[in-house]
Amino acid sequence: MNFLAHLHLASLANSSLFGNLLADFVRGNPAGEYPEAVIAGIYMHRRVDALTDSLPQVLAAKRRFRDESRRVAPITLDVVWDHFLARHWQRIEPGIPLPVFSEQAQRQIVPLLPETPERFRNLNSYIWRERWLERYAELPFIAEVLQSMARRRPRLAALAGSFSDVEENYTYLEQAFWQFYPFLMTQARQGALSLPK
Repeated sequence: MNFLAHLHLASLANSSLFGNLLADFVRGNPAGEYPEAVIAGIYMHRRVDALTDSLPQVLAAKRRFRDESRRVAPITLDVVWDHFLARHWQRIEPGIPLPVFSEQAQRQIVPLLPETPERFRNLNSYIWRERWLERYAELPFIAEVLQSMARRRPRLAALAGSFSDVEENYTYLEQAFWQFYPFLMTQARQGALSLPK
């Protein structure tokens, strides 16, 4: 799962959007560093990642990638799941347009940024200004995201080429998304993803 899906599932679970977005920038035990609600959000993010990575649909999707890009398939798929969520947002959340959801998330998160790591602050400056959550619906933007990640982290250079795997398996990946994402939504609503650690 990437930014949009983590924020969406957090909203369904009434979990801290800030904590769920911050989680990738926090290592180890966050106890004492943040308020309890934020810590709970960090742990929810970690549970969502662990559960998603173990789902049979996701494991099968990774195997669709070519040998040269299979190592980075989990990262590519995280971005692709956000693409399908954004693309089908109106069907998934008919009660709230995606731009409105994005604005609400921004209002909750931005005031809490000053005490966070610089890398996280920098990321947020792009997410909100460039409207990433909405733009995930555009397939060319997904290619741009993967290429940008590949440029920033040379050891993940295969991300740039992994977009061709996405294009080749697009229908398959979309079907996989519909097979597992509603399950994650149900888990979030039932509080199964936000239990105490």
